[in-house]
Amino acid sequence: MDLKTLCHSVIELTKHTGKYISEEGLKSKRIETKGKNDFVTHIDKGAEKRIVERLSELLPEAGFIAEEGTSKKVGERYNWIIDPIDGTTNFIHGLSPHSISIALRDKEEIVLGVVYEIGLKECFYSWKGAPAYLDGTEISVSKAPTVADSLLATGFPYSDFDRMDGFMRSLDYFMKNSHGLRRLGSAAVDLAYVACGRFEGFYEYGLQSYDVAAGAFLVQQAGGCNCDFSGGDNYLFGGEIISTNALIFNEFKQTINQLMNPAGE
Repeated sequence: MDLKTLCHSVIELTKHTGKYISEEGLKSKRIETKGKNDFVTHIDKGAEKRIVERLSELLPEAGFIAEEGTSKKVGERYNWIIDPIDGTTNFIHGLSPHSISIALRDKEEIVLGVVYEIGLKECFYSWKGAPAYLDGTEISVSKAPTVADSLLATGFPYSDFDRMDGFMRSLDYFMKNSHGLRRLGSAAVDLAYVACGRFEGFYEYGLQSYDVAAGAFLVQQAGGCNCDFSGGDNYLFGGEIISTNALIFNEFKQTINQLMNPAGE
């Protein structure tokens, strides 16, 4: 398989779909609620349908893990992991960032990832064996050596509040012991920003595979590191992720583990 050619086809797909999302958003954002603070618009569904149809043409044997459930097909080897609009709450309020996130999984390995930030029209992408890119320019994670030298990002839980005590401890700590903490509202963009060095680290819980698959792959290809809150590798389907540059990785994951999972809690 020519992953480079496939990746560039996916890039074009995300740009066309991003244009559709922007144009439709100017007309109407009919909103449905999937759960507490968990929204979907007819545009999410329309965008996902377009993406699934085109990806099916590009790789007919592949299945899908798609947020809006447009396709239930399961591929024996290949499966696309898709979020048609990551940052839907931002989108329905007319805010950026919101993005399209598409990754290709070959058995257990992600081999291609594209994140297209619709507002700024920035496209982050990579494929197995290649560096990570932003609109044709190679990118890499930052060289900040410590958490104290870092700008960090996180996401606020919108339905799972059982871990709020630990999460609030983490906010308190990083506000006091880093360059600052940001919450943009799109995990895919947060991860892309780690990959290109705008953020040194990102962490969040309550996520799904389609939120993180492409972005985490970009971080990896850009020289960074990913793990779950315990330092393991169950970040794709485990509902929690830490992503950083290579230099702060050990310090950041140990701090997250201590703050989010203190002994006896």
